Amino acid sequence: MNKLVDMQEALSNARSLEDLQTFVEGLRDVYAIDNLVYHSVNASGGQYAALTYSSEWVERYIDKGYERIDPVVQGCYKRFTPIDWKALDWSAKPSRDFLGEAASAGLGNQGFSIPIRGPSGQFALFSVNQKDNDDRWAKFTEERVSDLILIAHYMNERALEIEGGPNQGPVRALSPREKDALTLLALGNNRAGVAEALNISENTLRVYIESARFKMGASNTVHAVATALTHGLIVV
Repeated sequence: MNKLVDMQEALSNARSLEDLQTFVEGLRDVYAIDNLVYHSVNASGGQYAALTYSSEWVERYIDKGYERIDPVVQGCYKRFTPIDWKALDWSAKPSRDFLGEAASAGLGNQGFSIPIRGPSGQFALFSVNQKDNDDRWAKFTEERVSDLILIAHYMNERALEIEGGPNQGPVRALSPREKDALTLLALGNNRAGVAEALNISENTLRVYIESARFKMGASNTVHAVATALTHGLIVV
């Protein structure tokens, strides 16, 4: 958890979009991966990205309007949960051609993306990309998925704050039991372990978690933990 806390602290110290670019480059190095991307689009079409792809590939992507055929963008826009790129539909010829161009530009054969839904229609993607075999990549994502989801939401909230965009309004206070539940989850405990530690049933725990999610407008449990940490409602 120390690495995650360090990343949260680094994000809290970011004061500009340039700082977020520096953060993305540092996070890429921390996880020893080839590429990391954060891309946000607000309801009026305004965009911001912090990424480690080559400038040549970024310029080509924008010039060709590849967002219209990119299975990562198109597939994640319809989802709320993280997804491995190989689970997306690459069967169409334009998608296959796009994949070939991306590989020629130095992108890895593996990818993992986290869709983010922000306030007022904002949509963002947080993606990691790597040249690797299937087994090693599956191990990487399995071990780090929770951290990556938390960092994705931290970064999105920080980017919105820096840009002065709309926020989600005040977060309602959590009950002591809701705080306990989210704190234990943030520390890496599974639901069974949290229920045992709090001496409650898993059904009762589910009620506390769902109540906390509702209060914070979180899309899932990990998002609830991220929001609680970001707003100082829990401390780990």
